[in-house]
Amino acid sequence: MSEQANKAKGKRFPWMIILIVVAIAACAAAGYSWWRMHNHTEGTVSAKPQPPAPPVFMPLDTFTVNLQTPTNDPDRVLYVGLTLRLPDEETRTTLTGYLPEVRSRLLLLLSRQTPAQLASEAGKQQLIGQIKDVLRPSMVPGQPEQKVTDVLFTAFILR
Repeated sequence: MSEQANKAKGKRFPWMIILIVVAIAACAAAGYSWWRMHNHTEGTVSAKPQPPAPPVFMPLDTFTVNLQTPTNDPDRVLYVGLTLRLPDEETRTTLTGYLPEVRSRLLLLLSRQTPAQLASEAGKQQLIGQIKDVLRPSMVPGQPEQKVTDVLFTAFILR
């Protein structure tokens, strides 16, 4: 009987090793899966979208210009206040440094307008596009072009 006991004990021993190895592998796979899911969840939480940068505005003094009329009526006047929305602080610094040239470009543009153009909504939108276009070229040759994101009217009186 001792021979049979040794044979039975010998057959059980390899099965025990195999079961222990399978249990360890299953625990390792479960631990790895938990770690991946936990790590993925933390990555998602830390990757939440950043709030947009605050807008950069540049208010300009109001402009008062005589408008062009077919009869050269000097009483046709445009009083307009503008605020420029800019993409970054660097653009505002550049435009502030060249403010007399910025105002000159805008005055020349505004004085070429007619009352009929500015009376409609489409005319005001067209003026916004023209202001962006007139401010786009660089103030000094060799510098990059300026980008004006939007033009906001803070006062608009057409007389």
